[in-house]
Amino acid sequence: MALLQHERGAAPAVPRPQSPPPRRRRRVSLTPYLFLLPGVLLFGLFILYQIAQAVQISFYDWNILRGAASEFIGLDNYLRAMQDDRFWLSLGNSGIYMLFTVPPQIVLGLAVAMLLRSKAPAQPLFRVLYYLPVVTSWVVISLLFKYLFADEGLINFTLGDLLHLTDGSTSWLSERWTAMIAICALGVWKGVGWSMMIFLAALQGVPKSLEEAATVDGAGWWQRFRVVTLPAIWPAMIFVIVMLVIGGFNVFTSVLLMTGGGPGGQTEVLLTYMYRQAFSDLDFSYGSALAVILTIIVFFASAIQLRVFREKEENR
Repeated sequence: MALLQHERGAAPAVPRPQSPPPRRRRRVSLTPYLFLLPGVLLFGLFILYQIAQAVQISFYDWNILRGAASEFIGLDNYLRAMQDDRFWLSLGNSGIYMLFTVPPQIVLGLAVAMLLRSKAPAQPLFRVLYYLPVVTSWVVISLLFKYLFADEGLINFTLGDLLHLTDGSTSWLSERWTAMIAICALGVWKGVGWSMMIFLAALQGVPKSLEEAATVDGAGWWQRFRVVTLPAIWPAMIFVIVMLVIGGFNVFTSVLLMTGGGPGGQTEVLLTYMYRQAFSDLDFSYGSALAVILTIIVFFASAIQLRVFREKEENR
């Protein structure tokens, strides 16, 4: 028996499974949170608290006198907005502004970015000139455009006396549609530079090798743009569209200073109507309800856009 075991050889020893080394407890550093704390506190105090306060006020017949009771009226302010013709008019004007300012800012901003993409001695100067309206005060530009579109302003002088396209007596800011043209023109002129800078930054990441390969294959400039450039800058395009739509719904200063919502409230937009209800008529409860409605509209508009773009990206 011993000989048999000797011939077969000794059975190999089975190694014992080694226990994993003990896990070290990861020390949580509080330093990053201490740096974030002031910003979070300020955001909570000046943003989140104010939002919660506005939502609360929208459910009351708010009394601004200190110590006076405010009556809870539930959804009455929201039902009032649904039956308010001026609300629907202001909402329509906000939509018109967005419709006639967002596409031109995208097209013109991308076109200017494509032109300024090439390296030229005067390129930095042109970048500054196109971006200058973006950093200029809304108040200054609104007053400038108000004088440009005045009855005896530069626009009437150019169209009437120089180009002879009109009789030069158009009262731009006294009618709804001509006033909306002036307001939209201001929005496009001020926003093109912002779109240009976003697209210009995105164009820097387009691979030169792909464009050169498409050129060798005989692709024209439109084919190169559609097949190579546009897919490469698509994330920037989505960002620009979403931000411009949000900005379109939040137009305020230009309308307030150029027309004041006139004539007869015909150029009122959501923010100017809300401002007038809250701070001119002192109806803070209805003004807060309008602010909540605008927030909901902007939220769902942004969410729908992101969902559509995401599905489009997945199907490509």
